[in-house]
Amino acid sequence: MNRPRILAIALLFSAAGAAQAHSPGEDARVYFKNLKDGDTVSSPFTVQFGIEGYGIVPAGTKDKRRHTAGHHHLLVDYPGTPDLDEPLPRNSHCLHFDKGETQAELKLPPGRHTLQLLLGDESHEPTDPPLFSQKITVTVK
Repeated sequence: MNRPRILAIALLFSAAGAAQAHSPGEDARVYFKNLKDGDTVSSPFTVQFGIEGYGIVPAGTKDKRRHTAGHHHLLVDYPGTPDLDEPLPRNSHCLHFDKGETQAELKLPPGRHTLQLLLGDESHEPTDPPLFSQKITVTVK
């Protein structure tokens, strides 16, 4: 095999590997383990985060695990859709679980609230493609 052909094959394999970095597969999903759309809860309440087909690591992870894992963000009554090309904001509508937490205790006022999970990478940017859960509505009594 000649040198240009070997170089072309090496570039092809490295490009394929790079395309998969921070990219959950088609079978990956995030979801709520203990809540479903329409539930009524008392505040404070526990929210358990589920994930399949991808891993969980703390924010800022620098080793190779960062290419096949992320950390949860919980969107609470989020207005619109976050900018998927920028780090996620840190505010009362976008809660970060930087330590790789898989559940949280929420204290919300009475009324209807929307909840949605969004997985972020080590820099708090959404994965590509973005890994959203179903958006659910819960009523806090």
